[in-house]
Amino acid sequence: MRIMLVPGNQNADVHSEIWYPWIRKQLEDLGLKPIAKNMPDADLARKEYWLPFIEEQLAGDEDSILIGHSSGTVAALRYAENHKLQGIILISAYHTDLGDEHEKASHYFDEPWQWDKIKQNVKWIIQFHSLNDPYIPIEEARYVAEKLNTEYHEYQDQGHFSSDVGKNEFPELLDALKKMLDKNNSD
Repeated sequence: MRIMLVPGNQNADVHSEIWYPWIRKQLEDLGLKPIAKNMPDADLARKEYWLPFIEEQLAGDEDSILIGHSSGTVAALRYAENHKLQGIILISAYHTDLGDEHEKASHYFDEPWQWDKIKQNVKWIIQFHSLNDPYIPIEEARYVAEKLNTEYHEYQDQGHFSSDVGKNEFPELLDALKKMLDKNNSD
């Protein structure tokens, strides 16, 4: 099983920023080997660079899990349209370009979403969002949750689950993932 962290855009550093190093260490402490690499084209997060990079890292392992944050959620969902995965964890997910030129340049929003294919290709999806996210309106996350029937966790005060609220640890994510792994191991 491969677990890959897909961070947000704008040059997010998986080795030093917010909860990324924390979750990597927690997963390693569980005996897992997470893939935590900085993404190519990190500022714009363009589909033509990110999706092949994810595919290369997962190497066709259908038992893989993607942990996507912000732009990483969009990449994870687009990846799942054409690849089987065990699961996806979405943090601050959205489905439109938010009227932002930076997001439009990523090309994730050029085609309609294939929600049914995502549901067919992924065994489970866990989602986290906060009402006070300064970048992603709550309606975006709720729409994704409705379309994919995710295990949805909504908070009042977690912002963008990043430096806007000083989020350096993410025990809720770890707990949800451990429960899902335990459930899958007992099936």
